[in-house]
Amino acid sequence: QVQLVESGGGLVQPGGSLRLSCAASGSIFSIYAMAWYRQFPGKQRELVADITSSDMTNYADSVKGRFTISRDDAKNTGYLQMNGLKPGDTAVYYCNAVLEVPRGSHNYRNYWGQGTQVTVSS
Repeated sequence: QVQLVESGGGLVQPGGSLRLSCAASGSIFSIYAMAWYRQFPGKQRELVADITSSDMTNYADSVKGRFTISRDDAKNTGYLQMNGLKPGDTAVYYCNAVLEVPRGSHNYRNYWGQGTQVTVSS
């Protein structure tokens, strides 16, 4: 069974930085693509950033220039570096990954992490 475990959320002052991590573990797999979403209270989950298997990245306009998505396939881990945080970034952040399970099978499955709270406040 494959799991995504997020870490790195917390409370930070405006202008501060956080780095979220998303570690995939479990059955033999390979990572095809990863993404980060966030959800504001009472709102639907929205895409923050994604990264493809060829390391092409895409960002929501609201985070361009401040957030950076990356991945380390050797560690089965994805990251979201968040700089210049604003109170409006306060949300629950979710990791999403498309994994090939098992590796080499061309069977792609979508997984979600449990979410991590990011609060930007003075």
